[in-house]
Amino acid sequence: MKNHFNRRKFLQYSGMAGTAALLPGNAISKSEPLFPENEIGLSKFELETPSLCLDLDIMESNLKKVHENLQGTGIGVRPHTKTHKCPAIAKMQMDAGAIGICTAKLSESQVMLENGISEVLMTGVNISSSKIRKAMQLRKRHSGFIQAVDNKQNARDLQDAAKEAGIIADVVVDLDVIRRSGVPTGLPALELAQLVDQLSNLRFKGILAYDGGAQHIKGYQKRLERTVQTFEPVSATYESMIQSGLNVEIFSGAGTGTYNMMGDVPGFTDVQVGSYLFMDTQYMVIGSKGNENLYDDFDPSLTVLATVINNNHPNRLITDSGAKSLSINKPSGMVIGEPGFSYNAGSDEYGTVTFEKANRAYKTGDLLEIIVPHCDPVVNLYDRIYGIRKGKVESILPIMARGHSR
Repeated sequence: MKNHFNRRKFLQYSGMAGTAALLPGNAISKSEPLFPENEIGLSKFELETPSLCLDLDIMESNLKKVHENLQGTGIGVRPHTKTHKCPAIAKMQMDAGAIGICTAKLSESQVMLENGISEVLMTGVNISSSKIRKAMQLRKRHSGFIQAVDNKQNARDLQDAAKEAGIIADVVVDLDVIRRSGVPTGLPALELAQLVDQLSNLRFKGILAYDGGAQHIKGYQKRLERTVQTFEPVSATYESMIQSGLNVEIFSGAGTGTYNMMGDVPGFTDVQVGSYLFMDTQYMVIGSKGNENLYDDFDPSLTVLATVINNNHPNRLITDSGAKSLSINKPSGMVIGEPGFSYNAGSDEYGTVTFEKANRAYKTGDLLEIIVPHCDPVVNLYDRIYGIRKGKVESILPIMARGHSR
């Protein structure tokens, strides 16, 4: 018997099948919640796994340390919220003395501004006309929103959109220090800043210079040498702007790995630290000024709880926390209390632990607590952060900007 394939009917039936699953009365609408609605007060070891946990005492200590370590330098803190994507945590940073926050994307900026964070500097540029118009509407509703620009055409596009919106938009010029984003230092940057200053609906606020390539260089002295070299042309550009009569109110940059190296940079106003709050294995291995083997300016506060689901092979454990829970950044996650464990999150759903010696015997159902490899992408894998104090869930912090990457 000949089999006749009818494409039209196939599309009709497949479309109806997809729709039916969403109609009232179907099983999907009657499903019970998988997890308890009220987890406040639970021991963190009672949480379903994988769970993203934040030690509130350690985090609060890190919040204080960055300000204490910069005391007397005249340099402020403008934390980058791409690390946590959580307005509640951004509020804690503001309460601790931050002069504002940074965001990477427009949608991230909107989440922060519309959830109580009034001072937001978006470090990325908006290029498409639709994003530029949205950015100007956001600026119209929130006067503390500052945007970045790195080329003359983009400045003119921002001007047109700001004029259409009936506003004057605050703008910073992003300087290119690692051939990624930004305008080249020197004359090109000066001319762009002068153009922004001349455009009637834009207000020049200053400059950005973030050397992402320096943050994870191992060895404090090597990072310092790289930073000094990077900022020589940046400082010369800043001086040329001052001499030309421009008002450089903002001179922002640096990160968790170089935050304490900016004191001798003329005019520098604030650091864009992000990971300092949580820390991760990528930062722990770079070494600090007083400890070449461990970066100990800040302590790790963010962990993932994972469950051992298989122990059938010697010197090997399988967990329920793979790449979808921990990312695949290197160095890998670090199991607390087991320095001899090697954690591989390369499988989507499964983590593999290998070891020669363990401090205890592990059975299925046992929990491991893992310091994350790179906090930014790990946070973006979760909907919530469990705020833990003295081993119990004190708060549940929604990651409201999760997935807001536009």
